[in-house]
Amino acid sequence: MSESPEELKARLKKLNAQATQAKMDLHDLSEDLPTGWEKILEVAQRAHDTHAALMAARKAAS
Repeated sequence: MSESPEELKARLKKLNAQATQAKMDLHDLSEDLPTGWEKILEVAQRAHDTHAALMAARKAAS
């Protein structure tokens, strides 16, 4: 089942917000290092996954 243009636009907006938040979380973590170093892989993986989902959705929209 394919998404309507409105549904795709809403999903892209949500994914973009999630990717932006993940980027900021990674940035904040890097600025606080070495405090929180244990979270590097977790935060980086979340940033990677959210950006991968966003790029896939953008590709599907074009």
